[in-house]
Amino acid sequence: MTQGLRLVLFGPPGAGKGTQAQLLTERLKISHISSGDLFRHHVQAETPLGLKAADYMNRGVLVPDELTIDIALEKVMSLNAEEGFILDGFPRTRFQAKALEEALQTRARNLDKVVYIDVPEDELLRRLAGRFVCRQCQAPHSMTPGGTDGSPDRELICERCGGELYQRTDDRPEAVQTRIEVYKSETMPVLDFYRERALLADVPGVDTVEQINKRVMKALGL
Repeated sequence: MTQGLRLVLFGPPGAGKGTQAQLLTERLKISHISSGDLFRHHVQAETPLGLKAADYMNRGVLVPDELTIDIALEKVMSLNAEEGFILDGFPRTRFQAKALEEALQTRARNLDKVVYIDVPEDELLRRLAGRFVCRQCQAPHSMTPGGTDGSPDRELICERCGGELYQRTDDRPEAVQTRIEVYKSETMPVLDFYRERALLADVPGVDTVEQINKRVMKALGL
């Protein structure tokens, strides 16, 4: 059944959703659908949708529901009805969660599980300050400030593919606090939406990547 699992990875910015999604994608052989990656693709391609989304993303606020739903559901509904997937970064509001539920019901198969990776706010701020991403493969990397100027502690080269690492605009300090406040006010209510449907599994998100992955797999019954 693992090939058909339909999952949502849920958590605040910096919780490690992208890292866990990559591990699950490799182990479960299902598609990883990251709303952030989809948006960045449209931004880089300068599509009309991308140009609209870029302004919101750079300010650290949520892209409006209509834009987000259009791009995320286009990807989800392009999959075969039997295929599984991991959604990362979508849904982020109750309205989006309802739209996803209704779309999946047209295929007669809803989500199997929503995994909530819970991380304290002070830890999120520390992680996001040192988060860099590969331009080529999008793999996340954690850096700590090496010098008094706050520069990274090592060369900005991807360990996975050798590509260039960069810090996303929405991971810079001025946007990070906004993202966390928006998450608490607009995205946290989605947890109740899935708790009401008995789909939610809570996983503590402070430990090694491997230990957190073990917790996630256990929450999925695997």
